[in-house]
Amino acid sequence: MDWVQKLKDYNTKKEAIKGKRSESDIKYEETEEFNKIYNKCKGSRKQNHNSYTSIPRFYYKLPAEDEVLLQKLREESRAVFLQRRSRELLDNDELQNLWFLLDKHHTPPLVGEDQMINYEDFLRVAEEAGAKCKPFFTATVFAKLQQTDPYGRISIMQFFNYVMRKVWLHQTRIGLSLYDVAGQGYLKESDLENYILELIPTLPQLDGLEKSFYSFYVCTAVRKFFFFLDPMRTGKIKIQDILACSFLDDLLELRDEDLPKDAQDSNWFSAPSALRVYGQYLNLDKDHNGMLSKDELSRYGTGTLTDVFLERVFQECLTYDGEMDYKTYLDFVLALENRKEPQALQYIFKLLDVQGRGYLNVFALNFFFRAIQEQMKMHGQEPVSFADVKDEIFDMVKPEDPLKIALPDLINSGQGETVTSILIDLNGFWTYENREVTGK
Repeated sequence: MDWVQKLKDYNTKKEAIKGKRSESDIKYEETEEFNKIYNKCKGSRKQNHNSYTSIPRFYYKLPAEDEVLLQKLREESRAVFLQRRSRELLDNDELQNLWFLLDKHHTPPLVGEDQMINYEDFLRVAEEAGAKCKPFFTATVFAKLQQTDPYGRISIMQFFNYVMRKVWLHQTRIGLSLYDVAGQGYLKESDLENYILELIPTLPQLDGLEKSFYSFYVCTAVRKFFFFLDPMRTGKIKIQDILACSFLDDLLELRDEDLPKDAQDSNWFSAPSALRVYGQYLNLDKDHNGMLSKDELSRYGTGTLTDVFLERVFQECLTYDGEMDYKTYLDFVLALENRKEPQALQYIFKLLDVQGRGYLNVFALNFFFRAIQEQMKMHGQEPVSFADVKDEIFDMVKPEDPLKIALPDLINSGQGETVTSILIDLNGFWTYENREVTGK
């Protein structure tokens, strides 16, 4: 007799004696009977399934440094795994064959010059394309690419680009994973440096770089990844985050031998851009000791950054005997050149938060704006009232707390670049002050 039948029999018996006992007694007896039957049932299942007696192991610690054999085994296992995954990807011949099949089975009529395919022909291509292509030929993928076609078709070109992008992402994931020494899905700074160093010879746009500059180029490239993808300064970046951002696309864009000059100038990873940043560093380094003092850094850009702000830079950032190295300088440049980005605002906000309270109050704003007023006096200009500037800043940011500006307030307002420029740079302040004249 199963437990369901037992409960039915019990309920029948309960109906027979209803009215002879109190409601609370019946409820108590009912609970006891249910627990007895349930525990008996549960106990019998426990005896039949050994997996119920223990929690399966789900964590295996990494081999220690002195466990050489285990480390070698792990490295070899990962290498074999990555090779297997690489073989599962479509090669050039298979991609060409896929395009041939899509072209062969396209569904008329054309939309402009774009060939289309319906779901029936889509499945027909899937049968002929082979097992490697099977993951791409799903109803989900078809639905994602469907737009406004009246016949319910998708663009062959869009589908093929989707496949190409997926294959590229998997290839790049495997390529980056080869440099993941820990095998934990992230790259340390040294891992990414090795990846980019070995990538340089494959990028025609970097052919003109002298080998003596390679180390500086690698440092310049790696800092952008870590500045934006590791804002908490953990010293490592998830491979998944590297693939999700556009930086790798910008870097691999340098494979194009005919990349226009304006595209090179706007690409942080291009040779002209890297040489520009490093050249600026050398020009600032007047005593040629390879480091920058506060006085040397004060000539950065238009030379109008305030002394108070520069003092905070050297208080908060990593320095050596009070001087800044090239790596710290790169963080500084990335922050000031990308003031609209949350990571750059986080960098600057930490410097502005002179009291270390996690927010900017009137005291903090006045602390930095006084230096702007002093610069104005030095240039023979009438200082602007702090009260007016303070009110404008709070009106722009509209913080949740009317007396405090937190970092999320600054980011969400979309005015972070303007606010920070007003507080740290005389030139930035005058750009804001004369915005109606300049049209900015």
